[in-house]
Amino acid sequence: MSISSSLTIALSGLTASGTSAEVVSGNVANALTDGYGVRRIELVARLTGSSGTGVRVANVLRDVDVGLLNSRRDAQAEAGGTDRLAAFLASFEAAVGAPDDAASLSGRIATFEAALVEAASRPDIAGRLDAVASQAKSLATRFVDMSRDVQQARTDADAAIADMVHRLNGGLTRVSGLNALIQQSTLRGTDPSALMDERQRLIDGLSDIIPLREVARPNGTVALYTPGGGLLLDGSRPAVIGFTATGTITEDMTLAAGSLSGLTLNGTPVQIGDRGPLSGGDLAAAFRVRDGLGPQAQSRLDSLARDLVERFQDPAVDATRAPGAAGLFTDTGAAFAAANEPGLATRIRLNALVDPTAGGASWRLRDGLGAAAPGPVGNAGLLNDLRTALTAARTPVSGDFGGAARGLSGRTGDLLAATSGEAQRMDQARGFADAALATLRKAELDRGVDTDAEMERLLLIEQAYAANARVIQAAEDMLDQLLRIG
Repeated sequence: MSISSSLTIALSGLTASGTSAEVVSGNVANALTDGYGVRRIELVARLTGSSGTGVRVANVLRDVDVGLLNSRRDAQAEAGGTDRLAAFLASFEAAVGAPDDAASLSGRIATFEAALVEAASRPDIAGRLDAVASQAKSLATRFVDMSRDVQQARTDADAAIADMVHRLNGGLTRVSGLNALIQQSTLRGTDPSALMDERQRLIDGLSDIIPLREVARPNGTVALYTPGGGLLLDGSRPAVIGFTATGTITEDMTLAAGSLSGLTLNGTPVQIGDRGPLSGGDLAAAFRVRDGLGPQAQSRLDSLARDLVERFQDPAVDATRAPGAAGLFTDTGAAFAAANEPGLATRIRLNALVDPTAGGASWRLRDGLGAAAPGPVGNAGLLNDLRTALTAARTPVSGDFGGAARGLSGRTGDLLAATSGEAQRMDQARGFADAALATLRKAELDRGVDTDAEMERLLLIEQAYAANARVIQAAEDMLDQLLRIG
């Protein structure tokens, strides 16, 4: 081997060592950077003909476990979805509440019943009759407020869907753009790893919306699918997801009726649910709140409101009322008809005849809604009948949260039990999802930059660099000797 060949080989070693040191330093510097893929140098022997002429850097490899990455993204989507569902159920559970919570629905019923008991003990005291009217109105208002809160939650979910669809479309376009830049970089022979890091961070940011599966394609590009079979990106043109937001949602608006928007994928309507191509994640959870849990909560409130109205609309409770007239609680001032149950919780009102703030008189609670003038002040019969109507065991004619005959408080307890059970199960699902996500994140970190190993590698690189430098120094010394001899 000639001295010049030795110099060439040693110089190739110095170049490889320098590149290796650069990669190691980049790994150490990005040890805490999200989305960073550990770099590894691929060195191969450099050949000229059949002779070795040193070493060259064949590639800078980005070391990422795609299987682990996809699993973590699945867990990320599951955690995002269960968070939204658990939050809705917890909010509705708190609104129904326990009887010892005066602000809850159960608490308002308990307070109304207590006011009836107090008024029946002294029907001659106008203040106690006023208190019954006030608590009855407060109970009706609580139904209205809860119903509006449910519809606001549905409206918020609809707005969240629109925002997520916007993020998805924008994110897919940017991933497609990064794919093009990565392909160009690969074909030019430059390192596209930084672009790949950016692409991974971008896809990670979309993975709480829907679970995304990344599939490698030539020249460093990737395709994106969903576990449900939705093709979102493969090639230069990303899919387009369509959705039309609704400004305000009311209790009568549903997807099935066409008053709410569904999703389209490249213009084709897609199924929304557990088996759809865009199922899973926060997007599906928002649809479930808007089209599943929200309407279910509204239906349960309407059923309970119907039970309350019908208890006091029974002709046997107050003989002074005209046939067909409204009872103590009304459907926006009118008598309730069974066919009008949907949305009743939004429309329930206290009968204005007993509401002093609406021009009525609370003495009618004692003497009857149809009474033209006050009767004997000591007569507590109707007040006792009102309390009996409130607490009497009735078999519900609607609702899916218990079919046993109960008083209104018992039915509210059934609603609370059903909601609490659903909230607890969802909270457990959220806990499992969060635990799975934490485990997979830790596994990713364990596969990430090991600074101790990188420093050991740096020491080996330093030794190789020094050895190649010594070869160059020795070759230089030999050349000096030759020059002196010459």
